[in-house]
Amino acid sequence: MNRYRADLHVHTVLSPCGDLDMSPVNIVDTAARRRIDILGITDHNSTKHGELIKRLAVKEGIFVLCGAEVTTREEIHCLAFFENNDILEEFQEYLDRHMGNVMNQPEIFGYQVVVDEDERIIEEIDRLLISALDESLDDVEKKVHSLGGIFIPAHIDRQSYSLFSQLGFVPPGLKADALEISGWTSTAEILKRFPGLETYSFIGSSDAHHPSQLGSRTSLFEMKTRSFTEIKMALAGENGRSVTIQE
Repeated sequence: MNRYRADLHVHTVLSPCGDLDMSPVNIVDTAARRRIDILGITDHNSTKHGELIKRLAVKEGIFVLCGAEVTTREEIHCLAFFENNDILEEFQEYLDRHMGNVMNQPEIFGYQVVVDEDERIIEEIDRLLISALDESLDDVEKKVHSLGGIFIPAHIDRQSYSLFSQLGFVPPGLKADALEISGWTSTAEILKRFPGLETYSFIGSSDAHHPSQLGSRTSLFEMKTRSFTEIKMALAGENGRSVTIQE
């Protein structure tokens, strides 16, 4: 088995809360300098920068998981990743159908721009991407898994936009491929505070909104190679694969 360092929660300039320095080029350059092996691109309710970053990252030997950070009807944040661009586009259509029509106000929330590899703006998103979908946690989980994707509730211990802040517990039988915890706590502390989560894998990520944050918290994947299938196996603890948080 090989060991790979992963940061699976990274925002780009497309997220209204993302710093304007979080262009695809800057993200890849920063990840390469910080020796990140696997990146997860997770803009709020949008997948539109994933494929460009994936293409740029190949040159640096970085594997990219393309997806989004979805806001459910309960205002719970969840990470969703998909294997290829066709599926990613289908999921984007799902997001577009179920997202509200609240318009972005850049002076309040920040700009929501798609850029090319030369950092030229090619699109600006009008609808506010941090708005909640009209789909529940269960609805989103079922959609992600129906497309063969990876579903991970984000920063479950945070005081907002998390399973614990919105529900107060992890729903029994939740079909999550892993649970993400923030940098403010550890796996041991989570298991002590919330017994019964021992069956889940845990990941730690930076939730980077600025280049300085990228790679500040990572997960270590033990697996044969970097691929979507191998990552799914590691999250499930199958055939000797595993994932641990770099505490």
